This record gives sequence, structure tokens and C-alpha cells, in this order.
Amino acid sequence: MTTRNDPSALRWLIGIELKRYRELADITLAEAGKRLSRTDAKISTMESGKYGQNPTEVARLLEFYGADPADIDRMVSLASKGDQRTWWAPWDDLVPDWLKTFVGLEGLAAEVFSYEPIAINALLQTEAYTAALVGSSPRVRADNTDRVVELRAERQRRLTDSENSLTLRAVIEESTLDRPVGGPKTMRTQLEHLLELNKLPNVDLRVIKTSVGVHAGHTGKFTLLGFTEFRDIGYVEMQEGAMYVQDDLQVRAYNRSAENLLGAALGQRDTASLISSRIKGLKT
Repeated sequence: MTTRNDPSALRWLIGIELKRYRELADITLAEAGKRLSRTDAKISTMESGKYGQNPTEVARLLEFYGADPADIDRMVSLASKGDQRTWWAPWDDLVPDWLKTFVGLEGLAAEVFSYEPIAINALLQTEAYTAALVGSSPRVRADNTDRVVELRAERQRRLTDSENSLTLRAVIEESTLDRPVGGPKTMRTQLEHLLELNKLPNVDLRVIKTSVGVHAGHTGKFTLLGFTEFRDIGYVEMQEGAMYVQDDLQVRAYNRSAENLLGAALGQRDTASLISSRIKGLKT
């Protein structure tokens, strides 16, 4: 079983829930702080998830906010796991702070939706494809390429973990199949890898043909993370940072875009046929 303990990501998610319950109850930070004999800054820190959240204080706040007892028990149980060691600690120096949250959230997620207009999703990449992509990035030093590949391979293990598998729905553009990342040999191996992964019951890869024209992905790539214990989170990566979408209305909008993209794309069988045709056309 591939365990994905990540206390920082867990605290971040708990903080979102604490803030949501407080705002639903129309309670100010100062009022919440008074309940715990703490400052409003302390409550704000708990909601940010930057530091450990005491399970007892989490329970008292949620009771004050009028949360359902079952939700309180669930959140207290999760808060008690905040002292575990993060699974990606060996690569801590390699991952920028804005990406650490995503890697942690991905490890805790039950399902992921991804739309990528340029490259193949990180969880579906071969090591050679990853190395070629990383090698073209000014953000990664050449001597760190092998470690980036290693971390990405570790993230991918959940796709084939029978006890803790991640459900992945990924949409890519037809042009991605033709982009010669790493050269013909690397692309052939990568496309063959996609065919094999798409046979897994928890993987649904689909391709949008260029002939479809403008569609719901015209604003750029995005990811949706789904959890069993928390609400969905949207993720939009930028050049040197990322935006985490937490607002329920905005997340629903991204979910609608995801469904539209899946509808615009070829089904799995036709996607496999298209990938196979590209493999036949590659000269190695």
C-alpha cells in the first residue's frame, strides 16, 4: 500500500473547513478567539493551516459554530494526524513551496481530473518523457533532473496501488501526441505507456481532436482534486506559483468545464485507436 501522509496538506484542508464553518455561522475571528481564550490571530493561523491544530480546540470551535457532531468527530480525527512525517520529505529541498501543497493534496486525494493542453499529465509520463520536459525547463537545475524524475515516479505509484489507488481522469489535446518531446523513441515509448495505463480501471485518458475547435479548455490547464473527507479543490498552475480554488461556486464551474471537456473528447476506445495510429506513424 502506498501511504501518502502529509500533515501540512491535511492542516491546510482542515483550515479551509474551519473557516467555512465559521463564516456559515456568521462568527468573527474575534468571537471565535474569545471562545478559546485566544486572539483572533490564533484563529486565523488555525484557518491557514500553517501550524498544528489542536484536536480539542478544533472540536470546541466546531461545536461553537454549530457543526454536525459527525463532522466534528471526523475533523478531530483528522487533526490528530498532524504529527505524521510527510511522504515526500526526501525531496523537500527540490519542491518549491507553492507546489508542496499540491503534491501533498494529490497524495490525499481519492480522484483527480486534469486538463493539459501542451504536455501529458505528470502521472502518466514515462521517466524519459519527464526527463525531456524537465530538461527544457529553466526552473530545474540540470543536476536535479534525476531527482525530479524520481519524485514524479513516486507520485505515479498510486495509479497501480491496489489498496490506495487514485482515480485519474485526464484530457489532453491531439497536438500533444504529435509534439516530439525527447525525440521519436521517447514518444513511442510514452504513447505505448498511455495505452497500457488507459487499460487500468481507475484511469480514463481521453484526447480532444484538433477538429473540435474552441472548447471549455481555451482558458488553460487546470486540475480538480476530489477527497473522501473534504470538498473538491481546484488547482491552476502558473509560471512561478499556483492558484488554489476553494470557493464552492468556482469549484462547481471548474467541474462543469471538466465534464464539458470529457464530452468533447474521444471516448477511451477511440482515444486508444488514435494513439495507436500515432505510434504506427512514428519513425524510430
